[in-house]
Amino acid sequence: MTEQNTTGGNNAGQYQAGGNRTGHGKREQNKALWLAKRSAPFEAGPAQVTAPAANEVVVRVRAVAVNPIDSLHGVQFLAVVPWLQFPAVVGSDVAGEVVEVGSGVTRLKPGDRVLGHAVGIEKSHNRAAEGAFQHYTVLLEHLVSAIPGTLSYEQASVLPLTLSTAATGLFQQDHLGLALPVADPPERSETVLVWGGSTSVGSNAIQLARNAGYRVVTTASPHNFDYVKSLGAAEAVDYHSSTAVDELVERIGTSPLAGALAIGRRSLAPSVAIAAKVPGRKRVTSAQPERVVRLRSPRARRPGVHVSGIWGGTLKDNEVGPAIYAGFLPGALASGAYRAAPEAVVVGEGLEAIPDAIRQLRSGVSAKKLVVTL
Repeated sequence: MTEQNTTGGNNAGQYQAGGNRTGHGKREQNKALWLAKRSAPFEAGPAQVTAPAANEVVVRVRAVAVNPIDSLHGVQFLAVVPWLQFPAVVGSDVAGEVVEVGSGVTRLKPGDRVLGHAVGIEKSHNRAAEGAFQHYTVLLEHLVSAIPGTLSYEQASVLPLTLSTAATGLFQQDHLGLALPVADPPERSETVLVWGGSTSVGSNAIQLARNAGYRVVTTASPHNFDYVKSLGAAEAVDYHSSTAVDELVERIGTSPLAGALAIGRRSLAPSVAIAAKVPGRKRVTSAQPERVVRLRSPRARRPGVHVSGIWGGTLKDNEVGPAIYAGFLPGALASGAYRAAPEAVVVGEGLEAIPDAIRQLRSGVSAKKLVVTL
């Protein structure tokens, strides 16, 4: 199977660096995990490597993590990503080393160890060359962060998509519009509610909000209370509790609410209820796409509470993407101010192990992320 939507020339199945190459001109085979059509099973096979355009880099992928969106099948593609062209290479979470950079890239160079958010399934990109599930992928330079030598590729790969989703919800102006994280944030008087703090998105939301200077209250199962507090949450409440809403209202107290991020099933209605009861900004954003929120939010709406839905790839088109991946994350990872969380659990090696990882993900995981090494 070969890719139908790349501009990489006649180098199908091989890596041929176009400019800033590594490996002293060595040619290496590329391989991808393909979806031939919406209802087809994954199939590993040869793939092109597309040379990077301006402000892009090519990365040799060493580890990928799996996310619920990777498990779409059949008509689910029509509901979530109806624009996706087939054959397709999906996947968003990448960690590896840079092998080539395009024009205009000065922050990164061949040999750099990095993580990055692959945007191959985004409507404005929509090409297999930018999918994560392959040995060589093209990434947007401003969605790539250098990682320290102490951080393994496996652990680094847990971050990109859920980091982007949390950052989109917290910092984009069409969502909560909070102040961006910095190396030495001022302590602010406002509180951020993160419903679902032990999830992958929640783990990032807690850390991002704290690194922006906000106080965080969150929900989790009791066995994850210590985990979410280790990420920076000031208070944690059991989301299973019948009094969770009242408990969170009490924990927020008189500290004005800066906004709420609702993560996971049945998170929107209680988050909206809390926002309606406490002082501060009445804004709730859901880690579900806008089209899903439009269907669910009528039953959750309260007067005066603004509700929005997140698509984690939108930060590629505004100031939030470079602020996080270029401005904040490299230094924060190096200094230890930011952790690659949750814990990576390596469940296989090679592209052929990814479908099994996705099957395991469907069974449910808690405070962990499933990773495959390449």
